[in-house]
Amino acid sequence: MPALALHPAAQDLLFREARTANTFTAEPVTDEQVQAIYELVKYAPTAFNQSPLRIVLVRSDEARERFLPLMAEGNRTKTASAPLIAILAADNEFHEELPALLPHFPQAKDLFFADRPVREESAALNATLQAAYFILGVRAAGLAAGPMTGFDFPGAQKEFLDADHTPLMVVNIGHPGDDAWFPRSPRLSYDEVVTAV
Repeated sequence: MPALALHPAAQDLLFREARTANTFTAEPVTDEQVQAIYELVKYAPTAFNQSPLRIVLVRSDEARERFLPLMAEGNRTKTASAPLIAILAADNEFHEELPALLPHFPQAKDLFFADRPVREESAALNATLQAAYFILGVRAAGLAAGPMTGFDFPGAQKEFLDADHTPLMVVNIGHPGDDAWFPRSPRLSYDEVVTAV
């Protein structure tokens, strides 16, 4: 029996051959693709089944014009080339949905998350987990993802979010264009990362 149940082609699609794209073709990313991505990754685990990730799709020309100046200069050109830009953010009021998401323990909302600082810490961790799942979902859709944190966080919050939503990252999404990849960077080996006690 193989060590991994996932087919090798799927392993390649999600991990070994997947890369962060720096250029994109003009082929659009549809709402149906984004919905399929979300409908897949929403099942991945989080603490208390909380779902603090919020996704703002920057699609219109007007929104793109407002957003591109918020990117770090080195990230602006590749973001401009992406057919879809997603701002991933953490909803710091996620606890309001916990009674519906955790019906066997609805009191978790007030028992654990009554205080805003606790919610912010939990939202940041769990929305970041969900963001990682989202990137894998983009890859599962046969698309390339370009996640970045090089942007004006307060500016993005002011322009596209509000005080209850904390931006985490920007993900450029599309089909990879010409010269989309930098050379693969090294990774740590198993023995450098894993210990047993």
